[in-house]
Amino acid sequence: MNKWDKRFMEMTELVGTWSSCIRRQVGAIIVKDKRILTTGYNGAPSGVSSCKDREECIRINRGIASGTCQEICYAVHAEQNALCQAAKLGLSVDGATLYCTHQPCTICARLIINSGIKKVVYKNGYPDEFSLELFKEAGVEIVKFDEL
Repeated sequence: MNKWDKRFMEMTELVGTWSSCIRRQVGAIIVKDKRILTTGYNGAPSGVSSCKDREECIRINRGIASGTCQEICYAVHAEQNALCQAAKLGLSVDGATLYCTHQPCTICARLIINSGIKKVVYKNGYPDEFSLELFKEAGVEIVKFDEL
């Protein structure tokens, strides 16, 4: 692990504290040439009440297991928000690295692959093995932070 990996992972944890999710605080940053391009955290889309605002989680209320039925949630994932921010600002993430507090889900993996990101570094696991298969097949390097 180099000093940059450690610092970037610390940044993802800070960004994750901005989350409006009751269950899990996730942060992501997209980095290219040692420069942070964008950040993202999991939370409701603009103009939509978050779980914190509602004081309840739809996934908890419905008994939805982690790693399943990701479409039933008010939150946009941290990785998705980081990618949306890059698009909104007109920034290319082609060849960049995405650092994330948690392993990306399958939906996020597909978006990361198509955005041209070449490496993903994550700290905490997530119950979605298929995303790892997608990254491998697409040639995106995926690294668990403690293995650096």
